Amino acid sequence: MADSGGGSSSISSRICSISIPEKFQLHMAMLALQFGYAGFHVVSRAALNMGISKIVFPVYRNILALLLLLPFAYFLEKKERPPVTWKLLLQFFFLAIVGITANQGFYLVGLDNTSPTFASAIQNSVPAITFLMAAILRIEKVRFNRKDGISKVAGTLLCVMGASVITLYKGPTIYTPSPPLHSTAPLHPGPGPGRGLGLGDAQGKNWTLGCIYLIGHCLSWSAWLVLQSPVVKKFPARLTFTSYQCFFGIIQFLVIAAFVERNPQAWLIHSGGELFSVFYAGIVASGIAFAVQIWCIDRGGPVFVAVYQPVQTLVVAIVASVVLGEEFYLGGIIGAVLIITGLYLVLWGKNEEGKFAKKAAIQCPQEHGSSGAPSHVIKSSSITQPLLPQSTETTA
Repeated sequence: MADSGGGSSSISSRICSISIPEKFQLHMAMLALQFGYAGFHVVSRAALNMGISKIVFPVYRNILALLLLLPFAYFLEKKERPPVTWKLLLQFFFLAIVGITANQGFYLVGLDNTSPTFASAIQNSVPAITFLMAAILRIEKVRFNRKDGISKVAGTLLCVMGASVITLYKGPTIYTPSPPLHSTAPLHPGPGPGRGLGLGDAQGKNWTLGCIYLIGHCLSWSAWLVLQSPVVKKFPARLTFTSYQCFFGIIQFLVIAAFVERNPQAWLIHSGGELFSVFYAGIVASGIAFAVQIWCIDRGGPVFVAVYQPVQTLVVAIVASVVLGEEFYLGGIIGAVLIITGLYLVLWGKNEEGKFAKKAAIQCPQEHGSSGAPSHVIKSSSITQPLLPQSTETTA
């Protein structure tokens, strides 16, 4: 019996010793998340080229997301869900306008006129735009006498410059991949007789206008992140909070559809590709991505999650080139480099700011409250969770 017990204990210790470290799990989860988001950009563009309505697509997507989130919100947040007042409902409705209707609407129109790669690249400017909005509203402090403050401001300026370059300067084509097999049957007429366009090609469309729409998408996303902060403090049940916004987003898109999309045929799914796109957007890019992201932020922190955002742009560029035959333009690549550099400067500044706050907490124990945290640390920043692509996923 002793030998048996020793053997089982040895086996248990071996199993424990080969268990996957949590840090490795976090890295794998974030990589999977970025591939999921990258797929969303490509799948959305493919759906638009298949002819799916830019109003119908988000309606179906948010319905699926709501159906997925609702049971979890109901059962998991029974104890922590505060009463829903009319004032809260009004705030949910307004946040849905900003974070779902404007966010997703601008994204789809912008994507339709540009490409998945540049839509993903411009999204990297969201942390910097969020910081700028929070600074203007005096939610976020800007300290020019410290390196973290200078870094955040410089990163914000680089992101603005990058977005401006992408919008105003398309530049020459520096890489043209071989056309994909399915591009032989063009879904959009080409500029010349008998000439077809690949699924990833934005020729014949207004590139500048598309980039302006994508900037509107980033602005609405950032505004949603800033404006939701005080609401979440009053209503901490995040799944319920997101479910209400999905519901109101559906209502708002249906009202818009009553004026814009009056053709009953637009509400029909005409192909397996369209059906796959809708389910991918609703289930993978909204429901599953939201759950994975919440876990990653809880375990690794918002900065850890944010630094993986540029990986999405790289994956989108590769997949869009292979699958959609997307061309790369000089202006877009220059702008993407500026935006990604600015993103990392903002994140580095936030990280340094956190270190400075910890040092201040150690040096000033007399200022601590009963929780052991200084009063200036207890107040949460507007970008405590600024880089939740959950808005892209549940709202974008």
